Amino acid sequence: MLIERVAGFSDNGHPLLMKGSVAAVTDEKENNSFSAEADSADDIAAKNKADAIKRRELAYTYRSNLAPGNATDEDPGEPLSRAEKRRRKAERSAEPKVKLNKKTLWRQKELIIITIPFILYGFLFYYIPLGGWVMAFQKYKPQNGLFGSEWVGLSVFERILNDKSFQLVFRNTLAMGIINLVLSFAFAIGFALLLNEVRLRRPKKFVQTVSYLPHFLSWIIVVGIIRDMLSMDHGIVNEILVNLGIFDGPVNFFSKPSWFWWIVGFSNVWKETGWNSIIYLAAITAINPEMYEAASLDGAGRFGKMWHVTLPGIRPTIFILLLINLGNVLNVGFEVQYLLTNGIVKSVSETIDIWVLYWGIGQGDFSIGTAAGIFKSVIAIILIFLANGAAKAAGEERLF
Repeated sequence: MLIERVAGFSDNGHPLLMKGSVAAVTDEKENNSFSAEADSADDIAAKNKADAIKRRELAYTYRSNLAPGNATDEDPGEPLSRAEKRRRKAERSAEPKVKLNKKTLWRQKELIIITIPFILYGFLFYYIPLGGWVMAFQKYKPQNGLFGSEWVGLSVFERILNDKSFQLVFRNTLAMGIINLVLSFAFAIGFALLLNEVRLRRPKKFVQTVSYLPHFLSWIIVVGIIRDMLSMDHGIVNEILVNLGIFDGPVNFFSKPSWFWWIVGFSNVWKETGWNSIIYLAAITAINPEMYEAASLDGAGRFGKMWHVTLPGIRPTIFILLLINLGNVLNVGFEVQYLLTNGIVKSVSETIDIWVLYWGIGQGDFSIGTAAGIFKSVIAIILIFLANGAAKAAGEERLF
């Protein structure tokens, strides 16, 4: 019996011994869970520390946007000279040089084959017609052709540059080009910044779609809308201004020469702002969202984020587009000026393109029309080189 009891104790266990064993197992499980929780807490603490370090780095980058050049990675507190800042920025933005050899060309053969049709198109429609520039140096007559017309050198250029009517249209073209450039940039960037702050997806998409639509309208339709809006007879602009007490009666906007350039400028704004904002919205999406979190940690509001994060983030895009559009400053268009002009505002409405239509095509003087076109191209090239040199000197993005 004693042996059986001992065996029973060994098989089933004494209640006190069993209780001690259970307590020991429970303590071991609790110790294991505590050690696991401790390990998990250490991991979380390490992750939070890494996130904090990353946020501090982003905050430092954000603060450097507030005061560019006040600090560097090597010595955050030492100010840099302007030349040193430019040198370091040039080093950061320098593109790696690729050696052009047979191996590189063979590796890029698919891309080269794809680009061949576009190269042929550009050569056929952009470079071969440049042979017609010879007319600007000739007393061109269609019956004699390019090779049989009399060579006159630069006399055609001297004639247009000394012509007071050409000087007048050059002034008009340059003034309207500058107004269009400033207004289109300001409104497109402002519209993109404001649209980026809209958090509701459907209203944002609706506004984007509505803003793009005028770009696809012909200038004939746009000019008709402008005439209706500015009309003296129940035009919406006159109605609003009279009801607000700004004007005593309806005003004929198209009889004020001083207003014509601004009418053309804001017509371009209404038509192209939505379309021009697309590339800025695309550039904004490339900005690191953690930059906005770092700005929030520094207490920046929405306007502060736009000014210190979004604008510096799209600055390279702004400079590149500015350089490109400077080359088109004399291409202010033809349709809107031609359709809105009248005898009262003719002195401020005529552009180089309209002048070429009247004198080059209307009078059959193709030499003078070609010389005017070359003049526009030369001015565009000079502006691009000057602006690109200024951007290079300032350490900003440039075309070449």
